[in-house]
Amino acid sequence: MEKANLDWANIGFGYMKTDKRYVSNYKNGSWDEGELTSDDQIVMSECAGVLQYAQTCFEGLKAYTTEDGRIVTFRPDLNGERFEASCKRMEIPVFTKDRFVDAVLKTVKANEAYVPPYGHGATLYVRPYAFGISPVIGVKPADEYQFRVFTTPVGPYFKGGTKGISIKVSDFDRAAPRGTGDIKAGLNYAMSLHPIVVAHNEGYAENMYLDAATRTKVEETGGANFLFVTKDGTVVTPKSSTILPSITRRSLIYVAEHMLGIKVEEREVYLSEVSDFVECGLCGTAAVISPVARVVDHGKEIAFKYGAEEMGPVIKKLYDTLTGIQLGRMPAPEGWIYEIKDNI
Repeated sequence: MEKANLDWANIGFGYMKTDKRYVSNYKNGSWDEGELTSDDQIVMSECAGVLQYAQTCFEGLKAYTTEDGRIVTFRPDLNGERFEASCKRMEIPVFTKDRFVDAVLKTVKANEAYVPPYGHGATLYVRPYAFGISPVIGVKPADEYQFRVFTTPVGPYFKGGTKGISIKVSDFDRAAPRGTGDIKAGLNYAMSLHPIVVAHNEGYAENMYLDAATRTKVEETGGANFLFVTKDGTVVTPKSSTILPSITRRSLIYVAEHMLGIKVEEREVYLSEVSDFVECGLCGTAAVISPVARVVDHGKEIAFKYGAEEMGPVIKKLYDTLTGIQLGRMPAPEGWIYEIKDNI
């Protein structure tokens, strides 16, 4: 298929309408068969559940062009599993993992022209989501729902490529204990909108959120998980019941332990020990891994040994290996890569 006429090397991280999106509706107790459509508009009641009570959850994943020209997605089954968990927590009828994966693959296939060519540093971002669409007044779940998948070509999430970013310790909390921090619900991200505007206005790329209960332990940022590296090369990642279980982080931990022989500790990480680490990175679908050069805690600067101008040695190994798998430059563990084929 002929590619869209885009400047692939200079695409920002934003929305661009593509040709097709997938839509399935839930009515009278079941999801319909779903279909691809060219219509990017959504028509709903002014009193729709998503508008009144933020009843929505979503996922984010990417499609890539590999070195040998195939179009693939990375571990969409895990996104499907996490989406099921999010639906259950938000009282949205579950859109099953198998149907989720099928919808993702069909949507990517229908938008092949927008999958960036290999070697340009861009990808096709895939956004599945579900929301309450029927009218609701009074706090309760909606009766009807819509599941959709759209795509958009994107460039790097953080500007600057491999140069480290600066982040600040936020005065705000992202998620409460026993709340919704461990699912991918829209309301969690709404909570971080004001803090991220504050951070950007102060010259920072992101926020470091602390645990809401004690405000002594590192949790995550508004859209990514933390990876730290000790002086002896051990990878440390925060453990908390209010952190979103990241598919990228899970994959990086596997890569570290099983492919690179790097020791990994998943444990509570205290703010007071952050200065002891020599590398820091933010990982997630959008960012993959972005190095952090410094963390500023109310005027106190923590500068990492590596990351200001380029990735540190451990984070670079992790980045190179994971992107090598995603882009077909090296063999992938079984089941990690889903190829977009003509018979989808």
